[in-house]
Amino acid sequence: MTQIEEVALSLFQEKHVEYLKGFQLPPEQAKFTALPEQVWEEAEGQYRVVILAEGTPVGFFLLHSTDRVKEYTDNPHAMLLTALSIDHRQQGKGYAKKAMQIVKEWVRLEFEACNEIVLVVNHKNIPAQTLYRQTGYHDTGRRKIGKIGEQFIFALSIR
Repeated sequence: MTQIEEVALSLFQEKHVEYLKGFQLPPEQAKFTALPEQVWEEAEGQYRVVILAEGTPVGFFLLHSTDRVKEYTDNPHAMLLTALSIDHRQQGKGYAKKAMQIVKEWVRLEFEACNEIVLVVNHKNIPAQTLYRQTGYHDTGRRKIGKIGEQFIFALSIR
């Protein structure tokens, strides 16, 4: 396996727009997530996070501290992670895995009140389930029915 380039997380900045607009996902992945430009509108309690490789955007996700979090956990200090995607041209390089490995420390520094990240993953999205398990998330056993079927609720303890 080739060595992974330096991967970092950053809150969205205007300088990321052009890269993020060019993101591509194949249809079999797009049904499980959203392209950055579909979800990057600023909203209170919703934080746009860019995955950078050597300073260039290669991925994106959202962190929520809105009432939406309550749909997935009773923890008042949890944040919800949604819309994780890696540009199709950048996939297979370990960026998603590295981002999920460093998200815990990054959230600890950026969002001091947060002590847990929760997310939902479709029961058919085996690659995503594998990624989350490999990076410390655990299946809470809770389920939710989404637009395209059963969703597993995963959690990652921050503190």
